[in-house]
Amino acid sequence: MDLLIKNIGLLFDGYKFIRNTSVYIENGIIKSIGKNEKAEETVDAEENFVMPGFIDSHTHIAFAGYRDFEIEWKIAGWSYEEIAKKGGGILYTVNETRKASKERIKKEMKERAEEMFMHGTTTIEVKSGYGLDKENEIKLLEAINEMKCNATIIPTFLAHAIPQGYDSNEYTQYVVNEIIPEVGERKLAKFGDVFCEKGYFNVEQSRMILKKAMEYGMKAKIHADEFSCTGCSRLAAELRAISADHLLMADDESLQMLKNAGVVATLLPATPFVLNEEYPNAKKMIDIDLTVSLATDMNPNCYNGNMQFIIQLATYKLKMALIDILKAVTINAAKSLGLKDVGSIEPGKKGDLIILDAKNPSFIPYHIGVNLIKYVIKEGRVYSQQGINV
Repeated sequence: MDLLIKNIGLLFDGYKFIRNTSVYIENGIIKSIGKNEKAEETVDAEENFVMPGFIDSHTHIAFAGYRDFEIEWKIAGWSYEEIAKKGGGILYTVNETRKASKERIKKEMKERAEEMFMHGTTTIEVKSGYGLDKENEIKLLEAINEMKCNATIIPTFLAHAIPQGYDSNEYTQYVVNEIIPEVGERKLAKFGDVFCEKGYFNVEQSRMILKKAMEYGMKAKIHADEFSCTGCSRLAAELRAISADHLLMADDESLQMLKNAGVVATLLPATPFVLNEEYPNAKKMIDIDLTVSLATDMNPNCYNGNMQFIIQLATYKLKMALIDILKAVTINAAKSLGLKDVGSIEPGKKGDLIILDAKNPSFIPYHIGVNLIKYVIKEGRVYSQQGINV
């Protein structure tokens, strides 16, 4: 099938804005822009705003066990560490996830992914990390790889926390010697990731984990400097990781090192929103030409998969310019995943686009609390808000 999207009032192609244009897609691939070619199927954009599908480059949607009970503790001002000691946090989710079957994980993950898809996200990175032992980490990665949904799914292995019964050095050796080799040999993950933070994995342990993942062909990503600046961002620069994520506490020297090493800074503003923490200094990063992407960090602590909400937070809390935000959720997010066939609207790339029920992109941060997506187009297939290929 070929598809023509006509009467586009304003198009963001991943780099710039184009007025009064059209997009022609053939066999799922963008063929031309601005040429009203004949097509078997036509979608009238009705002079609305069109842009690439959102790319959510940091999520944890493979889990069982919700943590809504933590809200009262957050309101009371409890820290992330205090909530974990109370019985919440990552280890609560680990216990619930270990009890769940792979089929249940796939079912619940698919429901989350499809909701994200109908809010405009056409590519979703999904991490493991709620299994912590080999059996359950493999179960999660198998579920991620086997789960079928409308969005493209990118699997990541994550060393997330230290399980009960281990000290951090013992568990690091277990990850390096037991889990990563099987993940790597079975090619279950495109990326290797680690939560580098006080109380989790220190810099040296993170280095060991990421180097082992890289030996098996996984590209390095890292949760860096979220609660403290301990050198995790500098490790990302040293290893030339594809992205360093969170970065609330990264210092100026670390940010410059990330920029010089070509590491993408992935910011996750919904996480400080739910934890009542300070937000990362996005403007400082952009001012030094550090590539910035945005993602949801969708997880049981931060249960939001709506990239439109992330755009709103980036506007009001990170004070980012709208053009920088749009790049951060499309072409820069693609860079943070090493993807060259999505993230922009140009000939030769996949026909992943979204049509908004709005004339311009400023309505995304302006009209809060609604889903502005009218159509999601995935590789040339058109989906309405009912999730039906129309």
